[in-house]
Order: sequence, then C-alpha cells, then structure tokens
Amino acid sequence: MIVSADISDVKKLTEIALQSKAFWGYSDELIASWREDLTVTPKMIEEWNIHKYVIDEEIAGFYILNRVNIRTSFLEFLFISPKFIKLGIGSALLNHAIEYCIEGSSTILNVLSDPNAKNFYAKHGFKVVAERESSIPGRFLPEMEFEILENM
Repeated sequence: MIVSADISDVKKLTEIALQSKAFWGYSDELIASWREDLTVTPKMIEEWNIHKYVIDEEIAGFYILNRVNIRTSFLEFLFISPKFIKLGIGSALLNHAIEYCIEGSSTILNVLSDPNAKNFYAKHGFKVVAERESSIPGRFLPEMEFEILENM
C-alpha cells in the first residue's frame, strides 16, 4: 500500500536510503560521506511530496517528489529497503509518482540517477538528457527525463 509519509518516518526513511545505497556495493566510507545528502528531514516532509510503500506496517520503500516549477517535477529520492528489492516495489512507487505528476499537470519528471538505477529508469521510459560528474572522480550520474505526454 502506498501512503503519504509523515514526520515520524524521517529516521526510517533515512535508514532505507542509506541501506539501499549500500546494497549496490558502495564502501562504508562513501556511504558515510553521503549521509547528509541521503538524510530525510522534517522540512522535506513539509515541503515536498513524500510517499512510502508499506507492507504489514513496515516501510518497504519511498519516493520524494519536488515540484520545481510549473512544468517540471524532480524525483529527489526513490529507495527500496534491500530486503524488498526486486519485488516490483520500485516500479509501483515510480508509477505512483508519475500518476501524481499527471494529476498535477507536470510535463517533465526529472531524476539524477545513480548509475546502478539507469536501466531501471530507462525501462520505465526515461531518457538520458545529460551526465553530471559526481563527487567520485570519473563517475558520472545520468540525468534522465520522462515526458508526460498527457500534459504537453
């Protein structure tokens, strides 16, 4: 079940973000360096659209959607708890975010993807529009967009 997150969820959402990132083989040192960037704050809950996927009262994953302007929404986070990866929860959350964008009249959904998630987003119709160098020299993050044709 997908429901809105609330302020009491911030610690658990942050844990999921860190654990999900670590699942892809990043070192403990890198994960620690990204802790601030992967922390979900009460301010995010207040200002952005955050939904969680709940199974038997356990948060299995979540996404954060930021409406950056009249035309574009930005998928800030989409993370799945490692024990729930490969069960379709990421697709369900992404489809929920897309539906939210359709209802809100966004025309573009943008994401700065981890390289490990590039194929996931491509499978869902996202196209690479740019690449940005990350904090790790020689590592590039694909910036991807999904056009919401219903709203164009």
